[in-house]
Amino acid sequence: MAAGFPLEDGSFWKYQEPQAVVIIQDGFLRVAAVPYTRHHDSVQILDNAKHMYFSTRTFAPPEGGTISFSLDLAATIVNGRPNDLYDGFVSFNVLDFSTGAALDFFVGNDIVATVYGKLPFPGVPDNEPAQGPKYFCLFEEIRGATQPGQQHHFEIVYDGSQDRVTFLMDGAEVRRYSNVPFKLGPCTLAMGLMSEKDIQPGKGSISCHGQGAIGKWGNVKIVRRPGK
Repeated sequence: MAAGFPLEDGSFWKYQEPQAVVIIQDGFLRVAAVPYTRHHDSVQILDNAKHMYFSTRTFAPPEGGTISFSLDLAATIVNGRPNDLYDGFVSFNVLDFSTGAALDFFVGNDIVATVYGKLPFPGVPDNEPAQGPKYFCLFEEIRGATQPGQQHHFEIVYDGSQDRVTFLMDGAEVRRYSNVPFKLGPCTLAMGLMSEKDIQPGKGSISCHGQGAIGKWGNVKIVRRPGK
């Protein structure tokens, strides 16, 4: 379903580019949004995603067990700034709106990033943690990891018994985080065409300058393994 968030004035901000081309073929979703046009001048989380879909259901890990989310993904960025992943990228997001947890892959023409964080999504309970920051996000880039339009297999594994998150690309582990400070709840999956540029005070959004993205997602698989 089309992704978005309710706003304080009662309206709904929908992540949909009006001129996007959407194709479903051979088990894959393909979306092209060139150029980006959607932007928000004051709320960062509304400015970042340009065209995005949420899963129609959620997927929770078994208590004390593991859950893995995997898919095939390819990205092509058009007229993006060289060596700047956050100017435009294609995403696969695992989002828990009960805790604010975000576990993502961001894919550009030549750079891939893993994303691990706890974010203030609209509607997330405002709970103070026992220790550490209330909100955080770690972006870690892998340069030279892909090429425009090159398809890769991505997987995110959460182990509730070990409080651990592992990121894999083409079957190889690329990142691991231990001592995860939240218990993952029911997760919404997202597939998006995005940017990640800070809104400028007095200027607003700077995320659209004629660039765009083409994403391809398919073979989504969720595996739940009970705890021992």
